[in-house]
Amino acid sequence: MKILLVDDDPNILELVNIHLSQAGYEVIKATNGLEALAFLDEELPDLAVVDVMMPKMDGYTLTKRLRAEADIPVLLLTAKGELEDKEKGFLAGSDDYVVKPFEPKELLFRINAILRRYDKAVDTIIEVGPMKINRQSYEVSIGKKVLLPPLKEFELLSLLSSKPNHVFERDFLIERVWGYDYEGDEQTLNVHIKRLRDKLPEEVKIVTVRGVGYKLEVDAP
Repeated sequence: MKILLVDDDPNILELVNIHLSQAGYEVIKATNGLEALAFLDEELPDLAVVDVMMPKMDGYTLTKRLRAEADIPVLLLTAKGELEDKEKGFLAGSDDYVVKPFEPKELLFRINAILRRYDKAVDTIIEVGPMKINRQSYEVSIGKKVLLPPLKEFELLSLLSSKPNHVFERDFLIERVWGYDYEGDEQTLNVHIKRLRDKLPEEVKIVTVRGVGYKLEVDAP
């Protein structure tokens, strides 16, 4: 997934870029609102992280433009924490609000939460080979066979199927499915992957990428 990161502070820009990249996101960096809008002609990000206090165009104005022109979710990043500022941000169309200084894990958690909400609103049906995944009914159809896998298995399969052939890092999968504050070990992920493999049609495979994570592959008909 692509995230548009907009902040005029180069230190914040680089810090957030590092953590988002490590979490598996593709980051598009911009130092002001006008630069951010210029990217929309070539790139359509899945979410924008926007600083409020910027030259040329403040974050509130940029949020309105992003929602009007690209209709993408926006998380505001600011040093202001007063209720009026939060209200102004939400009225501009932002989905959430993080106050500086912040813990990078909290930022990732909030980004994941926003993307989860939008995941439920779009791409209700995912088709991968002979398999159909219904995100609304939580059903997986393989031909005439309908499966109702446990919730975590379903979320994991939906995530892997959303981008076939894309390698998802183990940490990213754990954070997206179990939450950023999950304190268990990676064995839980391994067990869920094994259970999913036993349920998938032979044309669909979950491949282990050693030292990195997993990807879903579909054999050509």
